[in-house]
Amino acid sequence: MVNKAKDISTEQKILEAARQVFFDKGMDGARMQDIADKAGINKALLHYYFRSKEKLFETIFAESFNNFFPKLSLILESDTDFSVKIEMICTAYIDQIHSMPYLPIFILHEVARQPESFLKKIWSSYPPPVKLFIKVVETAVKKKEIKPVHPLQVIMNIVSLCIFPFAAKPLLQQVTGISKKQFSVLMEERKKLVPQMIIQSIKK
Repeated sequence: MVNKAKDISTEQKILEAARQVFFDKGMDGARMQDIADKAGINKALLHYYFRSKEKLFETIFAESFNNFFPKLSLILESDTDFSVKIEMICTAYIDQIHSMPYLPIFILHEVARQPESFLKKIWSSYPPPVKLFIKVVETAVKKKEIKPVHPLQVIMNIVSLCIFPFAAKPLLQQVTGISKKQFSVLMEERKKLVPQMIIQSIKK
């Protein structure tokens, strides 16, 4: 029992260290040695728990989204107005990606490399609530709260408007010269701007 508890403690320590290293250096810049140093263990022990940086990130990714998707479901199942739901979803998406800014590039890379196996692996325990979202949009259309619109158009607008700035962050910083702090301020503003743009485009 003690050994098992020790294993869990060490694994959690590694995952927390990896989150910090990935956040600071990104997926490409992070090294297994950096993660081992941050966790206070040797590299051999790190490799015992996780064979590669990619496997470690997949674990963090799956854990994060298995916590995130239930939050989206709760928002979609709530009694709030459609426009409020959109604002809450956009805020949740931006907060999630802001905490893991290297996520969009990793997803695009892995989906291009192994689409079926990657998505099946990370969404095995809790898939994204797409059907529930579609139902919410269709209900809003029937109630004439919004114009007739394909639910997937709304999904694509939310995902693209929330995620693209993070995927394009290096380019934006290079072209505009904005700092990390300024970028964070802009992302906070997008929590209001993005839902406003989406609702404005489909409201009656």
